[in-house]
Amino acid sequence: MRAAERHRREPVEVVHGLRAGLAVLARRPQDVVRVAFARSVRHELSSPLRAKLRPIALDEVADAELDRIADSRQHEGLCVVTRPRRWAPTSELGDALLRTRGVAVALERVRNPYNVGAVLRSAAFFGLDAALLGAPAPHPGLAPLAVRVAEGGAEVLVLARTTDLADTLARLRSRGVSVVGTDGHARNEALGFSYARPLVLVVGNEREGLADRVRTQCDAMVCVRGGGAVESLNVAVAAGVVIAEATRGLFRGGAENSFPGKSRDDERLA
Repeated sequence: MRAAERHRREPVEVVHGLRAGLAVLARRPQDVVRVAFARSVRHELSSPLRAKLRPIALDEVADAELDRIADSRQHEGLCVVTRPRRWAPTSELGDALLRTRGVAVALERVRNPYNVGAVLRSAAFFGLDAALLGAPAPHPGLAPLAVRVAEGGAEVLVLARTTDLADTLARLRSRGVSVVGTDGHARNEALGFSYARPLVLVVGNEREGLADRVRTQCDAMVCVRGGGAVESLNVAVAAGVVIAEATRGLFRGGAENSFPGKSRDDERLA
């Protein structure tokens, strides 16, 4: 069986978007099955990058073909077909947070892919170690749109997932990980709050916030105060504010990453 035929039979993921796709090529080239690109982005696929991807098929195609592969017109001229991404076990997430006194963000039933992608982008920008996705069964995944909006953040962060976030947080807390939730009506202000580490920051569903079971696993709740003209921030914006505050001063000069397969050499595509 030829390699191309074998790949067609294997489960695959399609990553579209220029920065999202380039991050895949830089960080996990071993997973790449095919690269389809428009003439307009040919210059982004440098000779060293092309050499690293051989003998993977790199195909310059028309926009209509990219539309078909991505099932979207928002592909920005690049589609990368890969083997399914690796999801870290939650026990591995806990090990790394304890080892480095690191920070992760957890999303509880956050469904809008624009919000999911924006949170991942902020988490990667501010140097978080990981993101934990919580949603009812079947296991939550990452929508292609969320990966594109993350602009490479989905490759920078280690990703874990759970169908019972409250139980997962309970197990992390039992190992000494602090859990801080967000709520627009919390008494503690996110700005100026003293965040213990290792830490998981939890943001909730766009309309309903955090479920009661998840709230009971939070050591503290924080909010971002505003002027009162509107009731609340978008969940991704609020998450970005809290992540920035919780990591303030932590990653000055760059932080060594604690998870396998990630190095500072790759940070140019973060």
